[in-house]
Amino acid sequence: MRHPLILATALVTGLGLIGSAAAQADDLKIALIYGKTGPLEAYAKQTETGLRMGLEYATKGTMTLDGRKIVIITKDDQGKPDLSKAALAEAYQDDKVDIAIGTTSSAAALADLPVAEENKKILIVEPAVADQITGEKWNRYIFRTGRNSSQDAISNAVAIGKTGVTVATLAQDYAFGRDGVAAFEEALAKTGATLAAEEYAPTTTTDFTAVGQRLFDALKDKPGRKIIWIIWAGAGNPPSKLQDMDPKRYGIELSTGGNILPALVAYKGMPGMEGATYYYYDIPNNPVNDWLVAEHQKRFNAPPDFFTAGGFSSAMAVVAAVTKAKSTDTEKLISAMEGLEFDTPKGKMIFRKEDHQALQSMYHFKVKVDPKVEWAVLEPVRELKIEDMDIPIKNKR
Repeated sequence: MRHPLILATALVTGLGLIGSAAAQADDLKIALIYGKTGPLEAYAKQTETGLRMGLEYATKGTMTLDGRKIVIITKDDQGKPDLSKAALAEAYQDDKVDIAIGTTSSAAALADLPVAEENKKILIVEPAVADQITGEKWNRYIFRTGRNSSQDAISNAVAIGKTGVTVATLAQDYAFGRDGVAAFEEALAKTGATLAAEEYAPTTTTDFTAVGQRLFDALKDKPGRKIIWIIWAGAGNPPSKLQDMDPKRYGIELSTGGNILPALVAYKGMPGMEGATYYYYDIPNNPVNDWLVAEHQKRFNAPPDFFTAGGFSSAMAVVAAVTKAKSTDTEKLISAMEGLEFDTPKGKMIFRKEDHQALQSMYHFKVKVDPKVEWAVLEPVRELKIEDMDIPIKNKR
């Protein structure tokens, strides 16, 4: 019987290899591990676009760093943990990459963490958000430019939580959803709001009738403002499905975080809805975002999306780290990256020394409907800055 890891390695070998034939020993090689096929395909493609544009911006178009040509090697893990582990091991051991970035799925990213530790190589996690990645499953080779579940949850709790508000939650039944609700609950308690119920549904759910009715029953007789907060990634579209069930008849509002532009089309049915988002192209006001928005519009006839900003941020982190370390030696990179401040389309990020999570702004928004825009416009209410959010350290370092 062949070992499953060998089989998995065989599956990923050669997938999406870019520039490898021409790669030289002195090239600076970056691996991008991502779920290019599978349920999170849209996120993965945006990450790659952002990474390439970010490296272009940060190197002033030269695509060289520390005197070395940058070569990007991409590997599709299909969002599957075993494939992801094999792809990352192959990148470190066979392709001899200096730094890896990835991956899209939180489950796959959690599987990758020990691979980085075994190979003593840097893994910049982007865009997977599970708290465990920079929490109990973390190791010193892991840095994350993507936001974590706590940042999502705390910003959303601050946006909607107040004394007299009762909230129920709906989340996907895996690490992303459960970590998100745990962090949200902790943050919500500090706002004076009450959490009345939690519901979890499989990621493949398309019919939300039963779960929606349970949430309505948990809230309908509560006094004051009543909100269902939804944390969901990928297909299914629970906000619209619950909206179709007419929560307003019970005085219930819906709330959810920001999302990619195609998902924001559904938000047009929820004018005035409030929440918090990681990124919306029209909100940040800084030169990096100005360049990204203008160039992306020029090249793709569309504004940059949620995970485009994330991929771009990971590129900025790589360039800032290698520039500061003057090396791609792992120990020198770790020293350079702990506490590192770097620019991104969202403004300043800081790799926190204790857990290597990038601290960053989030944005409290209100949905506005503009007939000339095909998706809901996320109108800024206020920027939630690094110092406005108390993001817990969970790695017990």
